[in-house]
Amino acid sequence: MNLKRITLFICCITLFSCAELQNVVNNLPTQTGGLDPTTIGNGLRQALDFGIDKQVTRLTQKDGFYKNKLVKILLPQELQKVDKTLRDIGLGSLADEGLKVLNRAAEDAVKEATPIFVSAVKEITFNDAKNILLGPDTAATSYLEGRTNTQLYSKFSPVIKNSFTKVGADQIWTNIITKYNTVPFVNKVNPDLTDYVTNEALKGVYTMISVEEKNIRNKVSSRTTTLLKQVFALQD
Repeated sequence: MNLKRITLFICCITLFSCAELQNVVNNLPTQTGGLDPTTIGNGLRQALDFGIDKQVTRLTQKDGFYKNKLVKILLPQELQKVDKTLRDIGLGSLADEGLKVLNRAAEDAVKEATPIFVSAVKEITFNDAKNILLGPDTAATSYLEGRTNTQLYSKFSPVIKNSFTKVGADQIWTNIITKYNTVPFVNKVNPDLTDYVTNEALKGVYTMISVEEKNIRNKVSSRTTTLLKQVFALQD
């Protein structure tokens, strides 16, 4: 009997705590030092805009992917054996070039991302802003990913396909795969590199936006405007 009472007591506390937390979230505008919903929403939009402008723009530059350890596109699993085989038979420079052109294609495609991100940022509602502000370190990035991933894939894929032609990746990889497939006793490969690089480019974009978001959330020095300082002080 005592055990049942204790269990009931704990459940009541838990329900009360959840209700209190929800009450805090629902009444956030009146409990934030006078900041109104518009100010909070604008602060979140500004943080995302900074991430897009600073980090995504960096990815569009030469070596934005290739020399960035966080997002560098490596070979898919089925091509790692191709890379190793080519290096084993003295074709390391060809393998290096093959890897580089995959990253070049991604750098080219990311130029299509900014207008789509800007549109998504403008659509943030106050309810979105509350959830983002009280969410984990990458809540804003997750918001963007959920609303832009499908559209970005549609934009990135044809650009990457065209970039393969522009930077010579299609010819280089045709040459690489042809050479590999002539090596005795290997299983022939023919991967869909456009799909692979498109998905890796998308991962890279969201990774770099999350880097900026984490900085703004966790480092006061990264809050470079009065608006960012006001809004993100609420989650400190």
